[in-house]
Amino acid sequence: MVERRPYLTFLSHAFLVLGVAVVAFPIYVTVIAMTHGPQALLQVPIPLLPGDQLWNNLNEVLFVGRSTSGTPPTWLMMVNSLVMAIGITVGKIVISILSAFAIVYFRFPFRMLFFWMIFITLMLPVEVRILPTFEVVAGLNLLNSYTGLILPLIASATATFLFRQVFMTIPDELMEAARIDGASAMRFLVDVVVPMSRTNIAALFVILFIFGWNQYLWPLLVTTESDFYTVVMGIQRMLRVGESVPEWNIIMTTTFLAMIPPVVVVIAMQGLFVKGLIDAEK
Repeated sequence: MVERRPYLTFLSHAFLVLGVAVVAFPIYVTVIAMTHGPQALLQVPIPLLPGDQLWNNLNEVLFVGRSTSGTPPTWLMMVNSLVMAIGITVGKIVISILSAFAIVYFRFPFRMLFFWMIFITLMLPVEVRILPTFEVVAGLNLLNSYTGLILPLIASATATFLFRQVFMTIPDELMEAARIDGASAMRFLVDVVVPMSRTNIAALFVILFIFGWNQYLWPLLVTTESDFYTVVMGIQRMLRVGESVPEWNIIMTTTFLAMIPPVVVVIAMQGLFVKGLIDAEK
């Protein structure tokens, strides 16, 4: 029998409410800043009640852009970020699935050596290899292109390792049954392995999408034309105004818009994401 302790229940709920308030307050300030003009946000204290400039700020951010910081309209930067995030996410998942499938289900010389070579790359952060990567991309004339933004980031040792662990939990009898039925290796991958891994794919999709959406350093290096700026780059450029005062209403509006796609992805895939993370068999 579980003993009821009302004061412990109250205390736990109070801590939960406090935690939610701490996390939500910056978002609330961002939303409030969207509704005010630039001068209101320079006052001390800043306003904590909504203003009447929301639609003006949204129109200016989405369709006008900022000539002072050299940023294009936010809708274009969000499209660039979306293309980059989806390209990186899909590329990482596809390549990792194929790599892990080859390592688990095929027997070829130096198979484990290749796996450990892939795994060792986890110790090489992007900053270590960014200069030679930039040189290769520049040599291939991929600067200021979606290919240059996506291609160098689509390999993932972490995803390969995770899919390898998942595939090792699939019984070998399924592979033998597929061979008896005349299914090829790719048919077995598409019809059996991938459907059994859908929760893990969903969990990785959420993580990798946010990773791709938040990329800043690599887009900063490979894009010099404003037509290929990502939204994270745009926010940073809005903050660098030299001697001028940042337009916080515009920055906060852009920041809020930049939060929407990752939140939508997390909400849409929440069920599979949680299941993929807590599945005891994987």
